[in-house]
Amino acid sequence: MAEQRQRPRRRGQGELEALVLSVLREADGPATAGWVQERLGGDLAYTTVITILTRLLAKGAVTRERAGRSFAWRPSSDHGGLAAGKMRKVLDAENDREAVLASFVTGLDPDDERLLRDLLGQSGGEGDG
Repeated sequence: MAEQRQRPRRRGQGELEALVLSVLREADGPATAGWVQERLGGDLAYTTVITILTRLLAKGAVTRERAGRSFAWRPSSDHGGLAAGKMRKVLDAENDREAVLASFVTGLDPDDERLLRDLLGQSGGEGDG
């Protein structure tokens, strides 16, 4: 029974990944898994932190570089870039891109639709003339 009281609550994979990314964003540069574990409060095993970082690497959310016999990790982009990457991955998995994009745009609230139109106007202006 005492063992159950000492164990922290079980978190989902996505929640742990988000926590690790959040900690990495606070670092001044590349951070080791031990540094990440320490910043998370030490309730995760070192091997768990390594597993999460490896999963994030496979998803393209982090990069790593050699640091002695270990690795130092950093986020590959900011939060917005990670969300955009997820959106592209979902879009790339669909056969009818036009239908997916049309459905997405028609589901936006007016402020988001206006923002999207403004952003598209900024990036699409190169070919006008």
